[in-house]
Amino acid sequence: MFSNLRSLIFKLDPETAHNLAIKSLKFNFVPNILDEDKNNPLFKTKLFNKDLDNPIGMAAGFDKNAEVYNSLFKLGFGFVEAGTITPLKQYGNPKPRVFRLVEDEALINRLGFNNLGAKNIFKRIKSNRQTGLLGINIGPNKDTENRLKDYLECLKIFHDVADYITINISSPNTEDLRSFHEQTKLNELLKTIDKEKNNLSSKIPLAVKVSPDIDDKEINKICEVLLNNNIEAIIISNSSDSTRDTLGNIQKHQKGGLSGKPIEQKSTKLINKFYKILNGRIKIIGVGGVDSGKSTYEKFLAGANCVQLYTGMVFKGPNIVNIIKKELKGLLLKDGVKNFTEIIGKK
Repeated sequence: MFSNLRSLIFKLDPETAHNLAIKSLKFNFVPNILDEDKNNPLFKTKLFNKDLDNPIGMAAGFDKNAEVYNSLFKLGFGFVEAGTITPLKQYGNPKPRVFRLVEDEALINRLGFNNLGAKNIFKRIKSNRQTGLLGINIGPNKDTENRLKDYLECLKIFHDVADYITINISSPNTEDLRSFHEQTKLNELLKTIDKEKNNLSSKIPLAVKVSPDIDDKEINKICEVLLNNNIEAIIISNSSDSTRDTLGNIQKHQKGGLSGKPIEQKSTKLINKFYKILNGRIKIIGVGGVDSGKSTYEKFLAGANCVQLYTGMVFKGPNIVNIIKKELKGLLLKDGVKNFTEIIGKK
């Protein structure tokens, strides 16, 4: 059905198409997806001490305002991450700000953390409890005078409704946000957050989402800071503000973060570098070009414990989890494993 509709959807501006998808899910126009592998032990796993049917998650950026997470669970996602959410409502950058690069199976976005603000979104989650594992991705407002304070504000608001919180330090669309990758700044941020978590007597698991564009020499330093500050997961990676050389689409030089197939290998290589240092001490969630059983399989081999996607659904449609699981099942059975976790880091 999606393949018939795709050409029609792709005639729409990408942001309009996205808003239409959110409305469809919100009003429960969820396709009736037959999932033959819903309880298949091949895919069962744990994340943040919660049982998951499968390790395929929806990345932050799709459900920015936590409107459709329960509909996404119905589509088969093992977990969903909403956001990025800032303390105050903000419009984001001027439109047009999302670009679809069809022949590259990629998106470029410079949305700029457009969202309805933490308190509004908190009320929504409170009145519509999640039916699966829900993460909240948090970041600072564009015009804030104190970014640390913004992260703490979001932590205070969401710590008792989220299943985990992701500290986003890696969007290329908020000026200078990526400076938090620097060891001293990252350490200060995570120490401050950990202290606030203790003040709240909260057990909320924390993840940090990093950029795919970091230098190799930074990896050891980032790992050291994460291990010293009670971080339970690292999300590798966000969109890229480089990696444009091989793109074919005329819009390839648009300013913003590139996501989808062109960053698949970059993200997978980075996962493997972090895996070799972290050695299972922190969970890795792999993101970037996940749209098939093969791309998911490669992320696991590189060291990812779970994966997330967003751009993959834009190009493959709402049945993507089922598509991935069918192909992945074939690859795993060929390996003779009983559960996908047996191949993690075997690259």
